[in-house]
Amino acid sequence: MTRSVEPPASPGPDLSQPADAPATPAGGPAVTPDAAASTGMAEQRRPTVTVAVYLDYPSAQRAVDHLSDNGFPVEHTAIVGTDLRLVERVLGRMTIGRAALMGAASGAWFGLFIGLLFAIFSVSAWWAVLLAGILIGGVWGAVFGAIAHAATGGRRDFASRSFLEAAQYAVMVDAEHADRARQLLSR
Repeated sequence: MTRSVEPPASPGPDLSQPADAPATPAGGPAVTPDAAASTGMAEQRRPTVTVAVYLDYPSAQRAVDHLSDNGFPVEHTAIVGTDLRLVERVLGRMTIGRAALMGAASGAWFGLFIGLLFAIFSVSAWWAVLLAGILIGGVWGAVFGAIAHAATGGRRDFASRSFLEAAQYAVMVDAEHADRARQLLSR
């Protein structure tokens, strides 16, 4: 004997949410308009127009500052960097001696902080407490810096600094304010 199984009936529209509320993503919470506004997601829904493109960030900042100085509602603008890339600038070779020196410097700063805390409560010879904090911090910083570098086993024998860089920076404005922004930037 065989049984036929009918598919379940479609539940119809969900009437528990307003019609303009966003759909709940699978496995995730619903995003309400209030939550979208508080997380900055509301800005993504506004249609924007690119009014100017600059090759460096300070120029884009100056453009938005110019708009602000001329009474433009800058809360309707955004600076968007495009074609992002990660740049790691190599500063120099890292040796155990250099790692110890850098550790000593950061340890001395920490020792200065701790020495100041103890010196505040010191009745006499507060300068000795401060000096001891700097010296002890510097020695321990040098030891830990040298050990940390030696632990890398020579896999990273250079110091570097990393930053994000964009090829260009677009000043974008909400569509309803774009004409006024272009006029102000053309001056």
